[in-house]
Amino acid sequence: MLTGALFGLLFHKEDWLGGYSSWPRRMLRLGHISFFGLAFLNFMFALTNRDGIPHGRLTQIGSVLFLVGAVAMPAACFLSAWKKPLRHLFSIPVASICGALVCTIISIT
Repeated sequence: MLTGALFGLLFHKEDWLGGYSSWPRRMLRLGHISFFGLAFLNFMFALTNRDGIPHGRLTQIGSVLFLVGAVAMPAACFLSAWKKPLRHLFSIPVASICGALVCTIISIT
């Protein structure tokens, strides 16, 4: 919420960061929403693995991968807003979240 509050101080300026559709501004919006979206995924993961499911190695790996994705996605967004070539960092959170989902699906079936 703090990032949203900080961005909210300047969002009313039409030319802020090059305008609404500029690369930096889009990346900041994506980074901001990824805080909430990935927190929701982590919450659902915790509920899925709460009771009645054996907590094996795949569950532990999935948990770590979800956390890596939750940290790496906003970081990749904010860094690529700063320097566009850093957009290649998106492979880290995407691979982490995909791996976490695969581990979760396998562990609950």
